[in-house]
Amino acid sequence: MYGSPALPPDFVSLPYARPDAPKGGSITLGNTGGFDSLNPFVRKGTVPWQLSFFTHEALMGRSWDEPFTLYGLLAESVEVPEDRSWVAFTLREEARFSDGTPVTVDDVIFSYELLGTDGHPRYHGLGDQIESITQTGPRSLRITFNTDNRELALLAGMRPILSRAQWEGRDFANAQLTDVPIGTGPYVVSNYEAGRFVQLTRNPDYWGTDVPFRRGTHNIDSIKLDFYGDATVLFEAFKGGDISALREFNAEKWATQYNFPSIDRGDVIKSEIPHQKPSGMTGFVMNTRRPPFDDWRVREAMIQAFNFEYINDTLTGGAQPRITSYFSNSGLAMQAGPAGGAVSELLTPFAAQLLPGTLEGYALPQSDGSARNRQGIRAAMALLAEAGWTPQDGQMRNASGQPLRFTILLAQDSSENIAIADLYVSGLKRLGVDVAIETTDSAQYTARTNEFDFDMTYYRRALSLSPGNEQRFYWGSEAADQPGSRNLMGVASPAVDGMIDAMLAAKEKQEFVAAVRALDRVLTAGRYVVPFWQFTAGQIAHIKEMKYPDVLPIYGDGPNFMPETWWYDPS
Repeated sequence: MYGSPALPPDFVSLPYARPDAPKGGSITLGNTGGFDSLNPFVRKGTVPWQLSFFTHEALMGRSWDEPFTLYGLLAESVEVPEDRSWVAFTLREEARFSDGTPVTVDDVIFSYELLGTDGHPRYHGLGDQIESITQTGPRSLRITFNTDNRELALLAGMRPILSRAQWEGRDFANAQLTDVPIGTGPYVVSNYEAGRFVQLTRNPDYWGTDVPFRRGTHNIDSIKLDFYGDATVLFEAFKGGDISALREFNAEKWATQYNFPSIDRGDVIKSEIPHQKPSGMTGFVMNTRRPPFDDWRVREAMIQAFNFEYINDTLTGGAQPRITSYFSNSGLAMQAGPAGGAVSELLTPFAAQLLPGTLEGYALPQSDGSARNRQGIRAAMALLAEAGWTPQDGQMRNASGQPLRFTILLAQDSSENIAIADLYVSGLKRLGVDVAIETTDSAQYTARTNEFDFDMTYYRRALSLSPGNEQRFYWGSEAADQPGSRNLMGVASPAVDGMIDAMLAAKEKQEFVAAVRALDRVLTAGRYVVPFWQFTAGQIAHIKEMKYPDVLPIYGDGPNFMPETWWYDPS
């Protein structure tokens, strides 16, 4: 996207993969909740989140050591003009689906059309910006765009490729559990039991073993995904040796509860994986489509009433710093104080629509760490009064006498989020707000959040060093009322849309950074989420037989790190 790829045309492997890593071994990973679908490309159903990383591939693959850089995977070559109005790919002759059939241009064109219409809504944005896809040779095609959007050439290279022979004439959007999509990836689903486990087996005939992008990756022969009712049961299974590796997101638990016998014996290792990626946003999101959260003053009051310092100390020992903006912990984050330079120039045309603090500077409140949070409660009461809510007989009510009341919707297997909500609710009740915590199973939780059927709920949106078109799906106006979109808060802001447009149109890196920082300001000052803490390093406890390379990607941990670049060493 900017400059040149870091690796030469004859590179041997990705820099964070060990090209001679041994193959073999079996591991078991644990998930909470359940699943009722094995098709990760449609909106319907709950799918094991890791599945698409193991079983399917795209024309190109991302290097997790370089933002905005892709390398050939199913495609052996790529061509783009200076204005990036089209992109052309030539397929590798050896590319095969797991059933042994070759990947053809027909499969590629069919996949783009199918995903753009019947696939998950996250695929529709690209489909709407494609003017035509034409075959230009036995193994080549050209995709022409109808929009001036420099990132589209990269997005076109990252769509999963499906088998036309499997899906043509069938109801893709409503596929049953038994309709397991055939992919080209290193693993196949070899066995499963609904809601309990999925068995993934490395395909011995995998076509891409010697492709440089794949060399030294997907080294473990067998990966089983076991499902548990909640995180507590999963942790006990790990301690008992039923799970091979576990990611831990609570710093205090990492420091105090990983002291069981297998760790003392050295059979289980604690590894910390640093990264340079943005914090993203984790917290309780407020649904602005319905009152009371359609008023920014009420949203700010909820942020003031969240006693972060006390809750963080209680649940994590105060070890994890707070998220301060959507892109915090990176060079893309908004800068403290008033907007200046290119950021100010981008935001000024929208000044009349921006919420207080966007141009002037916005920062989250800090409490004294005590349980009562007097300063935050006083600030929240003042904001609620401005919004027309006053205490009447110990309860916040509006001029019509209606109480300030809402529900926090949570998945019943999310024990840490429930603990956070319990502490939060106790503070809100002192404020006179009537709050209930509603828990539901993972399938109902997914269905309700997909339909935006909640007042407040848990929200996690990971962000990368290369934000692009997906930002429209996260908080663009068109996604605000699109079921299944990631815009849970319902942002419908011309300023947000304008900053995304500026980001996508940027031709130089400094223009891009300014646009992202401006977007970060609008989102953060929008007060859509009550932010929690961030994770500045990945924390993975794993059996000693699981090894990983000495060189780490700048993105740190993720499914493209563990287990993709790991190997099993029985010695």
